[in-house]
Amino acid sequence: MSETLHKTPLHGLHLELGARMVPFAGYEMPVQYPLGVMKEHLHTRESAGLFDVSHMGQIRLIGPQAARALETLVPVDILDLPVGMQRYAMFTNENGGILDDLMVANLGNDELFLVVNAACKDQDLAHLRQHIGEQCKIVPLFEERALLALQGPAAAAVLQRLAPEVAGMTFMQFRKITLLGHECYISRSGYTGEDGFEISVPAAGADALARRLLAEPEVAAIGLGARDSLRLEAGLCLYGHDMDSQTTPVQASLLWALSKARRADGARAGGFPGAQAIFAEQQNGVARKRVGLLPQERTPVREAAEIVDEQGQIVGRVCSGGFGPTLAGPIAMGYVDSEHAVIDTPLWALVRGKRVALKVSRMPFVAQRYYRG
Repeated sequence: MSETLHKTPLHGLHLELGARMVPFAGYEMPVQYPLGVMKEHLHTRESAGLFDVSHMGQIRLIGPQAARALETLVPVDILDLPVGMQRYAMFTNENGGILDDLMVANLGNDELFLVVNAACKDQDLAHLRQHIGEQCKIVPLFEERALLALQGPAAAAVLQRLAPEVAGMTFMQFRKITLLGHECYISRSGYTGEDGFEISVPAAGADALARRLLAEPEVAAIGLGARDSLRLEAGLCLYGHDMDSQTTPVQASLLWALSKARRADGARAGGFPGAQAIFAEQQNGVARKRVGLLPQERTPVREAAEIVDEQGQIVGRVCSGGFGPTLAGPIAMGYVDSEHAVIDTPLWALVRGKRVALKVSRMPFVAQRYYRG
């Protein structure tokens, strides 16, 4: 496995910590440490967890036309994104489907900083070069920088010991800050529903920074297993599972991510791939929609399980599912026919030939605790 997969700059540290390594998005990644997925999950909710997410793709866009150029590929307001802030965005195709979701930060001085999904980063880079490569400079940082996520209610107290200036940051703020002598890009954001930070650090400084953070008594190393259960409890999508190129933002219940300025009645309406298809869905509704699902018994309901109504007719499919340690029970998300998407609608999942009762639920399953000041 090790010979064919990429390794992050923290690979040696993972092995030293006793991580169980698995293939993920072309990388050898830690799925869990000796603490175990359940305890890692709960530790992040209660204190602070450190995640290696260096497999994600980091890209800089440079030039006076960078923001305007990027707006032609996403249904998001980039032109008015303030310096020192970041925003959630999606690349869409001509049918309104989602090619990938990403974070976009405004570094100032005509420079944007993007973080894209690991499995999509090569195609995203090609997509950017093909469509806006002549309008701005595109600089991939795939090998140059690592990415760490420090998540949980103690994350701010921990990071303030290294950089007191992070104390004043609020959710989705983004700053250049020096940590252990390295220029880092730090955002107050994450993928767990908790308060926390994502830290882009030069690859050469990643190991020392990770060890320094892990030396703090509140911090434990957390693997991909708990990362998945944490994001599921927070109702957050995983690309390739909960959305894909055949799924629009409206179907994925991500309408909140379409900036007001880019909507049909906005100041810069449309101008991105699939705009008319998305606007039509906004006006006319969609045939299927992503919803939260709460199994009414202890049986876990996993991805790809079919969802049926009381008459046994297939009305949807589970896209993500598993055990929610914070809730001490199973949770899931799925796509169902819109008529069955109303909160508290009773449905059933087919699990190994058995019907498991479900109820359509609000999301997130666990309240998000982002720090908004």
